[in-house]
Amino acid sequence: MKMLAILTFALGISLSAVAQDNVSYHGKKITADNATPSSALAAKMGDKKELATKVEGTVESVCQVKGCWMRVKTADNQTMLVRFRDYGFFVPKDIAGKNVVFEGTAETKTTSVAELRHYAEDAGKSKEEIAKITEPEKALTFTADGVIVKK
Repeated sequence: MKMLAILTFALGISLSAVAQDNVSYHGKKITADNATPSSALAAKMGDKKELATKVEGTVESVCQVKGCWMRVKTADNQTMLVRFRDYGFFVPKDIAGKNVVFEGTAETKTTSVAELRHYAEDAGKSKEEIAKITEPEKALTFTADGVIVKK
């Protein structure tokens, strides 16, 4: 009986370690509960300029310099830039294609040509691709307090 209790305890610890390996947390530790799909965020925002919320989506690309931003797929083959509050944390640079949950503030923002070119450079785009950026972009952006990366 004592051996069975020890084996059960060891199995429980092993399974919890495996479960924890399926996600990684960055920034503030958050949960995935009640996250809005990224494809529905624009509709949820409506006419609001800013909205505190939690979002779930698929990473399109990540800053290859430090992991200091990521782009997440939204509706209609668009992407949303997700930055991290106060540059306080980063995400792994190899998470393109992974599902993520992030919590913080969504806002509608106009991004300047200079900033768009900077992001393109960080993403490893060619000089030709960067030179094609000639107009500011009005889009949804997000400042995350915490991110869960699902492996």
